[in-house]
Amino acid sequence: MVDSECTPIAFLKFYFQFNQETKIMYTILIEAEELLVAIGRPNTIIFDCRHSLTEPDFGINSYNDNHLPNAIYASMDEHLSQRPNGHNGRHPFPEIQAFIEWLKNCGVNNSTQVVAYDDAGGVYASRLWCLLKWLGHEAVAVLNGGVQSWIESKGVLEREVTQVPEKGNFQPHTKDILVDSQYILKNLNNNGVLVIDARANDRFRGENETIDPIAGHIPGAKNRFFKTNLDDNGKFKSANTLKRSFLELIDNKTDQQVVHQCGSGVTACHNMLAMEISGIKNSKLYPGSWSEWITDNVRPISTG
Repeated sequence: MVDSECTPIAFLKFYFQFNQETKIMYTILIEAEELLVAIGRPNTIIFDCRHSLTEPDFGINSYNDNHLPNAIYASMDEHLSQRPNGHNGRHPFPEIQAFIEWLKNCGVNNSTQVVAYDDAGGVYASRLWCLLKWLGHEAVAVLNGGVQSWIESKGVLEREVTQVPEKGNFQPHTKDILVDSQYILKNLNNNGVLVIDARANDRFRGENETIDPIAGHIPGAKNRFFKTNLDDNGKFKSANTLKRSFLELIDNKTDQQVVHQCGSGVTACHNMLAMEISGIKNSKLYPGSWSEWITDNVRPISTG
């Protein structure tokens, strides 16, 4: 006879109670198996960040088809960015007060455990992670492996639009993790500042550019395609594997100032998250990225 106290259900109940009592906080990644338990905790909010750069309605259509229980849709264009003005890149960071108000309307408090997910290896979920880190909110994690991992772990999906029961009272404590084009321009010849470009290798070299009107990269930048962070299952590689890779890229100088950029400040967040997983903290983000850089012909461009 199997002791009922040793069954998987009993274990999950124990683990849930343990989570409640110890107030476990997820600050980088959360596994699907962990979310199966944590999703029932009070003051936990899940955001569906699915998006496609080529299909504007992909995210909301995916959300309406199905989403994690009680998930709230986070639009890359409407919530996680502000409207481009032709000089601030394709996905400029949202205006801070508007973003804070949206978080409040979603029920977010300073104590809320936020979980972000997508279906693209964390590319878009990492944007929300980065935004909340910018505002000083530590309890935010990306679902490792996204919705695919959730399904594989027998997590259920639903179609009902989530109703937020009560407005939150989130208050920001902004952190100095962002740099602008002037900072990049001033430090082009500074060996202590390293720019890491998250775009595909061919776009970095100035080949096959189909998104932005000018091809190339910021002089002195090094290329690390964001997909390098993932294994064959679409999950982040181990912390040790990522750390070895990043240390090689930054010449083993963990104290070197690292700035992440990409085409529009989205996939750069994926590299930023990967560095956090590896244990290399406090890197920065250039939100405007390449799509902003090329709007001023004073800023130099490299190819090859």
